[in-house]
Amino acid sequence: MRSSHAEATRNLLQPLGAFCGKAAGKLSDFILPPLCLVCRSPVLGHGGLCATCWPGIDFIERPRCDVLGIPLPFPSDETVVSAAALADPPDYDRARAVARYDGVMRELIHGIKYGDRHEGVKLFCLWMKHAGDDVLEDTDLLVPVPLARMRLWSRRFNQSALLARALSRARDIPDNPFALKRIRWTASQVGLSTEQRKQNVAGAFQVPEAQHAGILDQNIVLIDDVITTGATANACAKALKRAGAARVDVLARARVVDPLTPRL
Repeated sequence: MRSSHAEATRNLLQPLGAFCGKAAGKLSDFILPPLCLVCRSPVLGHGGLCATCWPGIDFIERPRCDVLGIPLPFPSDETVVSAAALADPPDYDRARAVARYDGVMRELIHGIKYGDRHEGVKLFCLWMKHAGDDVLEDTDLLVPVPLARMRLWSRRFNQSALLARALSRARDIPDNPFALKRIRWTASQVGLSTEQRKQNVAGAFQVPEAQHAGILDQNIVLIDDVITTGATANACAKALKRAGAARVDVLARARVVDPLTPRL
């Protein structure tokens, strides 16, 4: 008898809970209406883009270089490695990025990185799951690129760590924001040449001794913000492999692509 009474109570409360949830959502939308993450025009739901901004993102889809993840100008049914990857192989194994780092994507990333706005994390997580579907397939651990202590203090968050945590929950892959540590201060990479970028981050990252056991023989995906020349990703990959990682792939929100590369 008690069980049937409890079941009847649950059946009564479930519609009430759903109604309250919808009412709360409508009230929230009234107080803070959903706006486009880039231009702030009205959209249907929070954390999305409007119809004007969406086409401004140049997503990187296949065909792409299997190593660098850059778009290729010709279709192929086979795995292809670009001339750039053959001429200067990176220290990481494979890289994937959601889109080219220009236009709307640049504005979107800057809004989260410098504007202290986190509402785009969910959308980036969905995009990164798609862009990195192959590298995430047999991954053991997600490791975000660490920020320098002063930059973390000034920004109050590490955008790569936020994305790693969101991907961890979405793909059920463990993440460890403490697996890598910056052991020395580095200047901003903005405006530096390729060679200067390499020198700037050389030896800047290390796996703490206490983290070695969790890195040994693991397939790791390094979560980065933007791949420009790959200097930071290379420096992190070196540190992780020195600590015994079996493989290090990179997954980023965007990457700089040679402007001469055709857009498909």
